[in-house]
Amino acid sequence: MTHPLFEKHRATLEGALGAIATRSYWSAFPEMPSPKLYGETAPDDGKRAFEAHLGKQFELGQPGQGGWHGGESSPYGIELGVSYPVCDPEVLIAAGLEAMKGWQAVGADGRTGICLEILDRLNKQSFELAHSVMMTTGQGWMMAFQAGAPHAQDRGLEAVAYAWREQSFVPAETVWEKPQGKNPPLVMKKHFQIVGRGIGLVIGCGTFPTWNTYPGLFAALSTGNAVIVKPHSNAILPAAITVRTIRAVLAENGIDPNLVSLCVTDKRATTQALATHPAVKSVDFTGGNVFGQWLIDNSRQAQVYAELAGVNNIVIDSTDSYKAMLGNLAFTLSLYSGQMCTTSQALFVPAGGIQTEDGPKSYDEFCADLAKAIERFLSKPEVAHAVLGAIQSADTAERIELANSGALGKVVLASTALDNPEFPAAKVRTPVLLACDAADEKAYMEERFGPISFIVKVADTAAGIALSERVVSTHGALTAGVYSTRQDVIDAMTEATWRSKVALSINLTGGVFVNQSAAFSDYHGTGGNPAANASYADSAFVANRFRVIQRRYHA
Repeated sequence: MTHPLFEKHRATLEGALGAIATRSYWSAFPEMPSPKLYGETAPDDGKRAFEAHLGKQFELGQPGQGGWHGGESSPYGIELGVSYPVCDPEVLIAAGLEAMKGWQAVGADGRTGICLEILDRLNKQSFELAHSVMMTTGQGWMMAFQAGAPHAQDRGLEAVAYAWREQSFVPAETVWEKPQGKNPPLVMKKHFQIVGRGIGLVIGCGTFPTWNTYPGLFAALSTGNAVIVKPHSNAILPAAITVRTIRAVLAENGIDPNLVSLCVTDKRATTQALATHPAVKSVDFTGGNVFGQWLIDNSRQAQVYAELAGVNNIVIDSTDSYKAMLGNLAFTLSLYSGQMCTTSQALFVPAGGIQTEDGPKSYDEFCADLAKAIERFLSKPEVAHAVLGAIQSADTAERIELANSGALGKVVLASTALDNPEFPAAKVRTPVLLACDAADEKAYMEERFGPISFIVKVADTAAGIALSERVVSTHGALTAGVYSTRQDVIDAMTEATWRSKVALSINLTGGVFVNQSAAFSDYHGTGGNPAANASYADSAFVANRFRVIQRRYHA
């Protein structure tokens, strides 16, 4: 008899399984913040729920609490003032291991059903989550709603679907009968138990605290593991809301809520101790190369799923839609002020220019036209603020100033500060475009996180493709692109991305952008280059998080 929540959400699971099998468009959760879709009072209810957290202590009822900690600073300049429980990591680990006993007992269908219920509950809190994401990360409202809520929930659901599929391949029991000729057959009864490996540690990032957290969180949880969520110090609230909801659903279904806990700390040593604890068997991380590589090198007892820095790039050879191409690039480079792990940083353009439907465009003309396209796109303040959001960290602001100084290349378009009338203290900056030669590798061949892009002059298209491949292979990338009207160029770029193992977007001119990734269809990262050692999501992302333990006896 299956778990009642599995039956309740069976249609959602089947939809997700069908989507990952066909890679066609499908979504379980509406991406538009419409009262018609979420309820007439949902927008106001969600905002009030968010505001109710401000200046308060966020109670979670976790064991081992010894104090409170907060300190989040909103990029929009509003006072948050939320404080969170600080709990002894050893106590959280012990409580999680104890809770795993009951979690294993409900079986794969029970775990799947409860995870689906959690995601459904989180979806009903989408407006509350969206405000918390917006105010801690600096995302614009629409992105904060979509990426912070339904798109993140879809990614979590995707992980649950993959986990269920892999677990469903394992039968609970069987009778094994081996013929022995004239003698009686050998008959064994065999049972196969799916067992979580241990504690899953999920380390959040400051720019996408739900979108980048939910895949690892739900992959670990649905495969039988306890989970400790360690949020970024400036984006705790979205993680706290998530953990609170998970704990509530677990308790409602007779599961010890300490299966999932929040670990808030401002000390890297605490995170390092957690990541190397013998009970921690998986670590999910999104962030910089230094700490990510430390985790890979030191978390030897765990499987580390790491998304690190990279140099995303686009080779521009030719186009028959010049204006549309420029518009697509302008949006790509402006969205959330380039504070996305998928945003293009290097545009490789031949020294001899490119061919367009309006005739040839020189390298300098392309540089000037792209700068104008960005200025035109951001000319309306309401559009600019909706798209750019705000700068999340002081480090990003410093990188913008360095780029503006001309130290990294010729400034084609300088970044300027914008005043947001709704949030006067918001840190809003437009993109900066730099021109440089391919030989200036120290400038563009490392990630410059933020609204900073380089138009790199290469000898010709073939050199651009070769450089793209080398950049991805040596420094990593999550996205690559190409614009060309020539099939041989597209084929050459395609083969280069096979070798360097990066996703490719070809001739994007419409409403799809290279830095956007659709759940159930697009694989986010390949796990094949230095920017990430895993993909959101595939079978490899879930299958190593559980073990099958068998027992057998003579029947």
